Amino acid sequence: MLIEAFVCLALNVYFEARNHTEAEMVNVAHVVLNRVADDRFPDNVCAVVKEGGEVRHRCQFSWHCDGKSDVPYEKEAWDLAQRIAAKAFASDDTTNGALFYQATWLKPDTWWSSLQLVHTDNAHRFYIPREPAS
Repeated sequence: MLIEAFVCLALNVYFEARNHTEAEMVNVAHVVLNRVADDRFPDNVCAVVKEGGEVRHRCQFSWHCDGKSDVPYEKEAWDLAQRIAAKAFASDDTTNGALFYQATWLKPDTWWSSLQLVHTDNAHRFYIPREPAS
């Protein structure tokens, strides 16, 4: 089970952030781990990564439902993604509890207005849900 979780996290890091810095890759990994710890999401890494299935635009991470192969094809990047996954499992959260992220080049749409920005790096903005008004 632990090996499966490691592979799922490494795959997510690889496909979501392989062209980013190591710190940015760790941030992406921590969002998955934060979701595992949150009752609103599945309670294991692979279920979080695969949430929404393989139907385009329903999955949580676009690489999982884009119809392309999910087999890493860049050896150095895959090796690094595995090291980053191990580092994320062994380190404290770097995103202030973020459960969502988006690329910084994307313009937020109305859906993002329901979220509170908690962290930013050069590649992504990280969010948590806004608390409902009392």
